[in-house]
Amino acid sequence: MNRDDWQNRWRETNRASWDERVPIHVGGEFYDVEAFKAGEDHLRPFELAEMGDVSGKDLLHLQCHFGKDTLSWARRGARVTGLDFSVPAIEAARELAAEIGIKADFVSSDVYAADEALGGRTFDVVYTGLGALNWLPDIARWARVAAGLVRPGGFLYLAEFHPFSNVFGDDDLTVEHDYFHTDEPQVWDEPGTYADLEAETENNVTYEWNHTLSDVVTALIDAGLVLEFLHEHDYTLFPRWPILEKTGFDTYRLPEGTPRIPLMYSLKARRL
Repeated sequence: MNRDDWQNRWRETNRASWDERVPIHVGGEFYDVEAFKAGEDHLRPFELAEMGDVSGKDLLHLQCHFGKDTLSWARRGARVTGLDFSVPAIEAARELAAEIGIKADFVSSDVYAADEALGGRTFDVVYTGLGALNWLPDIARWARVAAGLVRPGGFLYLAEFHPFSNVFGDDDLTVEHDYFHTDEPQVWDEPGTYADLEAETENNVTYEWNHTLSDVVTALIDAGLVLEFLHEHDYTLFPRWPILEKTGFDTYRLPEGTPRIPLMYSLKARRL
C-alpha cells in the first residue's frame, strides 16, 4: 500500500464506517439502549472498582461513540463531556442525554484535535478505551493530547482490549497477525458490525493499528503522566472466538482448564 494513500484517507474512511453504524448500535440488542434508559447500569464492574468515586468530578470521555458510557458516569455524579469524530454519534448522544434528563456536553471532533475543540479545558478524569486505540495511527500523539487534558491532580483511566489478543484470527486461536506495531495499517473490508454481524452495511473498509502494551504505557509516561497501576485481565466483553464461554455480565473467558491469556487491560495514570 502506498503510504500517502492511507494517510490521506484513513480518517474519513473510518468515520464513514462509524457514521453508518450509529443507528445500528443505538437500535440494536448489543447496546440495549432501552434497558439503559430504564436505569440499568452497563458499566463494567472492574471499571467501577478501579475508577473509584467520580461524583463531583469533571470527566471527559474520549472517543465516546453515542455516549452511553459517558452518561453512565454522569449517573454516578460526574460532570461529563463526551467527544467523538462521528457527527451522527454525537447527535445520538445528545438525544439520549435529553431523553433521560441528564446534563452532558457532547463535542464532535477528531481526538487529535481535542484540545482545540474543547477550548483548552482540562478535566479531573480523562476516560477512554474499549476499542478506541486501534483506530489511531500515532499512539504517542494520542498520549500527548490525552495527557494535556488532565489537570494537575487528575488522572487518565484506560480500559482496552489487550493487543496480544489481536494476533489471533477471528475463528480460532491460530496466530495470524503481527503483535508489534508498524506504521502501516491493517486494512479490513468486512460488512456488518461487532454489535450485529448480519447488519447490512455499505461502508465496510476500515484502517486499524495494533499498539503494543509497551507502546501505550511508554507513550503516557513520555507525555508526563505517572503510572499508578496496570492490570491485565483474562476475559473480554464479547465472544470474539467460538471457543469463549460466557462467565458473567459481558464477560467471556476461555474454557476452564485452558491456559489463560490476557484479553483486556486497564491502567490509571496521574498528572502530579
